[in-house]
Amino acid sequence: MIFETIISTVDAQGKPHVTPFGVRYAGNLVVISPFKPSTTLANILATECAVMNLTDDVRVFAGALTRHQDLNLQAAEKVNGVRLSNTLAHKELKLVNVQDDELRPQLSFEVVLEAQHQAFQGFNRAQAAVIELAVLVSRLHLLPREKIENEINYLKIAIDKTAGARELEAWGWLMEKIDNFYAEQSGENVA
Repeated sequence: MIFETIISTVDAQGKPHVTPFGVRYAGNLVVISPFKPSTTLANILATECAVMNLTDDVRVFAGALTRHQDLNLQAAEKVNGVRLSNTLAHKELKLVNVQDDELRPQLSFEVVLEAQHQAFQGFNRAQAAVIELAVLVSRLHLLPREKIENEINYLKIAIDKTAGARELEAWGWLMEKIDNFYAEQSGENVA
């Protein structure tokens, strides 16, 4: 089972990087498999740590993919890294194993600190739709346009029925990213 989270890392100079990331659990370990090359992978290999942020604000997922990031970050407590200041919970992770792979190495982490900051009230359907659209946006270069458009049409039902202001804002950012991607593909002038 894959859980959608926000992973924050820093490079060797301390510059933060925040991105959506699916994680798995293997017993007591957190496992991620970043693509090669990626900033997240480079940062983890340089610092041997990361922070997993658990949030219900889908704008963080959408913002990371569309450069609409105005994040409040604060230093992690036990690892060299940062966490989202406004998050439901976070887990500070220390790298314990790297299983290399040509495309997606598997990185296993020990949880060295776990903190709960706010109660989770549950996701509404629009929040889940934004997260699904964020996953599609991260794979625009891999998936056929027809599949993307079919998925958008289905996900839009949940947006129309249950979205609040935060979900509508995140949805708009992601749709703009998709429109710009296809405009660039067709050679149209993107404003």
